[in-house]
Amino acid sequence: MNDLRKIRFPEATRAATVQPPVIPIVGEWTRDNPGTISLGQGVVSWGPPETAYEGIDRFREDVDNHKYKLAQGIPPLLDLIGEKLKDENGIHVDPKDRVFVTAGANMAFINAVLAIADVGDEIILPAPFYFNHEMAVTMLGCTPVVVPTDNNHQLDLDALRSAITKRSRAIVTISPNNPSGVVYPKKDLQAVTALCREFGLFHISDEAYEYFTFDGASHFSPGSAKDVDEHVISLFSLSKAYGFASWRIGYMVTPPQLIDAVKKIQDTNLICPPVVSQFAALEAIRTGRAYCEEKLTDVRDVRNLVIERLAGWEKFATIAPAKGAFYFLLKIKTGLNSLSVTQRLIEEYKVAVIPGSAFGLTENCFLRIAYGVLDRSTCQEALDRLEKGLVAITS
Repeated sequence: MNDLRKIRFPEATRAATVQPPVIPIVGEWTRDNPGTISLGQGVVSWGPPETAYEGIDRFREDVDNHKYKLAQGIPPLLDLIGEKLKDENGIHVDPKDRVFVTAGANMAFINAVLAIADVGDEIILPAPFYFNHEMAVTMLGCTPVVVPTDNNHQLDLDALRSAITKRSRAIVTISPNNPSGVVYPKKDLQAVTALCREFGLFHISDEAYEYFTFDGASHFSPGSAKDVDEHVISLFSLSKAYGFASWRIGYMVTPPQLIDAVKKIQDTNLICPPVVSQFAALEAIRTGRAYCEEKLTDVRDVRNLVIERLAGWEKFATIAPAKGAFYFLLKIKTGLNSLSVTQRLIEEYKVAVIPGSAFGLTENCFLRIAYGVLDRSTCQEALDRLEKGLVAITS
């Protein structure tokens, strides 16, 4: 009889082919260099509204709330999301049929890919992409097809059309965008949906930063257009607007033909979203987007500081206009790769950023800076360190 204890099993290729998660890597470098200020954290500085805690009190009133609930979400939350989608996004659906509450928008994205694609199918990702999207596509055995955007990180519609093959299943857009901070115009998002209708694809629209727009920019939900129900999958999150990052609540609007598939996926993967977090989310959404708008006053002030400082960095960096989210992408004038530059900035100048290579930007040195979690004085110090480091690195 063979002794199985002596057999060394190979690592599964499913995980081995996925890029290392960049946030933990940068986090370890930051931890090993005490005093580092992070311009890399994609979070906000605030937590949930007080009403969210009232939701937890209501959760505790009924012992049945400790049992499994519906895979899609608790009915009161689904109803409220339905009202929000109608009033704020122009999306009219029966929430008890088409909406799924998820453990964050990342889970919603995985639900979507599992529902529409088989192993070997292709998902088109405009670059810069959100790294967890690319990681999920690869991990699920699909092929990410990376399509460049223009010099200002706006969609290249001709390039998207050229990328479509018989194995294509979806085009993904993120607007407002992580990591570039750009907001895609309504006409371009509608053009993506039109491409998807023409070729029988899905338009996966990630709208996690829907409330984060500046300088007159406005957010558009592709799912609000006429006759697009069968082609648009809309993803949303409470992590940013309501300070819900660790509570893990997002939601998705599912095309009618995918409802049964997403039910199977959701039930198998999660059974149901965390019910205590759903009760908290219910009260947070009742508080409304005004909660986020109030917090955005300070974000806008810090953003103005960042814009003022970046305007004087043209000798060593170029920065595309960004009117959304809380990010800027810096194209650094150096032959060094973005990961090594990031490591030097942390170790030598005590300031952390995220390398552009994690977002599919490998031909040049791009760095993402995030300002959503910082107050003005801390951001000022971080920018001082970043400027000193980049001047030295590009000299």
